[in-house]
Amino acid sequence: MTLKSDDVRNIAHLARLHIDEDAIDDYVDDLTSILSLVDQMNAVDSSAVAPLSNPLDASQRLRNDEVTETNQRDKFQQIAPDVAGGFYRVPKVIE
Repeated sequence: MTLKSDDVRNIAHLARLHIDEDAIDDYVDDLTSILSLVDQMNAVDSSAVAPLSNPLDASQRLRNDEVTETNQRDKFQQIAPDVAGGFYRVPKVIE
C-alpha cells in the first residue's frame, strides 16, 4: 500500500497532530514502509503455528491462596475520619 501526501495530512488531521509541511514526505515514506512490512507479515502462512503464552515454554509459579495477615480493620478505622458499620464513608461524588 502506498500512501500519498493527502493521506498523511488526513491522518494527521484525524489524530489531531500538527505536522510541518516539509516533513510530510518523510512521513509518507516511513508510513508506507510500515504498511509494506505489515503486508509482508500478513502474507506469511501461520496456520500451523500454535499460539504461545510464553515463548520459553515455562509455567508460572503460583502460591497457595492463604491468608497471611491478621485482620486489622478496627485498628485502621480508628484513625479514619468517617466510618459506619465497618465501612469507610466518603463524600458523594456522583449526583
